[in-house]
Amino acid sequence: MVSITSSRDEAAKQPHVVLIFMDDMTHWALTSERCRTPNLDRLAARGTVFTHAFNQGSQMQPVCLPARQMLLTGMSLFRASESFLAAQRLGRTLGDAGYRTFFTGKWHNEEEALAADYDQVGPWAGAMLHSGEIGGEAYERPAPGNTWDPADTTRGGHWMPTADGGVQHSSERWTDAALGFLDERAAADAHEQSPFFLHIAYHAPHDPRQTHRRFLDMYDEDEVFVPPNAWPEHPFDNGELEVRDETLTPRPRTPEMIRVHRREYLAILSHVDEQIGRILDRLEEMGVAEDTLVVFSGDHGLALGEHGLMGKQNPYDHSIRVPLLFAGPGVRSGRRLDELVYQSSIYATIAELVGVAAPPGVEMASLADAVAGRPHEERAVVFGAYRHVQRLVRTKRHKFVDYPQHGREQLFDLDADPWEMTNLAADPAYAGLRDDLRAVLQALQMQLEDPLAGAPVSASRAVAT
Repeated sequence: MVSITSSRDEAAKQPHVVLIFMDDMTHWALTSERCRTPNLDRLAARGTVFTHAFNQGSQMQPVCLPARQMLLTGMSLFRASESFLAAQRLGRTLGDAGYRTFFTGKWHNEEEALAADYDQVGPWAGAMLHSGEIGGEAYERPAPGNTWDPADTTRGGHWMPTADGGVQHSSERWTDAALGFLDERAAADAHEQSPFFLHIAYHAPHDPRQTHRRFLDMYDEDEVFVPPNAWPEHPFDNGELEVRDETLTPRPRTPEMIRVHRREYLAILSHVDEQIGRILDRLEEMGVAEDTLVVFSGDHGLALGEHGLMGKQNPYDHSIRVPLLFAGPGVRSGRRLDELVYQSSIYATIAELVGVAAPPGVEMASLADAVAGRPHEERAVVFGAYRHVQRLVRTKRHKFVDYPQHGREQLFDLDADPWEMTNLAADPAYAGLRDDLRAVLQALQMQLEDPLAGAPVSASRAVAT
């Protein structure tokens, strides 16, 4: 392997950037004893992990698409949706600064933006990878007579056809493309060796959660953790109980069903971790590992039985919190920070760490001071929304949720109740706190140009669950 470190002017050298983006990976799966991810563990050991990073939600049924819009524009939810095509997106900003840019994986936005933002585009997919028809054997399982096998390579989905008539897992296809780009950069002539931006967006661990048998065999189904809030059903209509994600497992949910799905989730994460390890190894072989900023995150979290849910269209932490990790130049190693941050701060953070000016439209604050260990102001509250049916604000200790279409509210003390099982919204002892957080929510709706701003919040309609 050719080293490219000696060919670049050390005095003017900008870090390379590798952005690794996941789909459906919840916050607890990063550096977790429950999930075997040795390569992410070694990346975290030399970087900074944010344990309380949040996605602002979605104004449409898919949460994947707006999450990518926020990532690539650095804007808040409603502005990113309106301005995506007109915005100066991350890939173009780095390209204009002299970076050689490359994308592979799940794009899930307008193709014209993809073509405009990257010098090179490897194999990619526009949206999720379906295995057969919605409602087929990948859904409503486990159930009697269902023969679904995640390791069955004839089922489509993540098992993608190859030119020679074989099949290849999506995580391997995207990784092969990324390695091809890195090899090309290593072999480039000295005058072509500008810094590179590699953006790889995995479909994993999004369903259908398919992987090789050896990864499934890493987890004993009987020993898979079932969380204490794994209820048979969600206790009330949250406005989106019939979305596709919620058809993955029959109702009522049982511990046995939940173990099946969580085992497959852990297995596909271990699979993609192995692929991430191939990228980290290649950076070391090229001699650029220490000169490369690696950013790891995901679009949103996911319920895997918690609260009787199987999707991400809900306001609970398992679905709105995401993994977020920075490692490389300008980042202190071996740190875990519990401050509240938005995933969409990635744009401004990358720009500051590599010395590129973020365009005026980027509104989410840089985390460069935080990852460097410098004094900085922490965010006191985060906002979340899902379509017209859910709104929330969350501080470090409390969360207030409004269901405007259903006249319900929730209030959680996250210190005493981290699993969000006890609704305090109707408790008179918490009336003052509830009203204060309701006012904070209303103010943030105005600030963020929420289409529901100014509409009555569900005052005095709290229902205990």
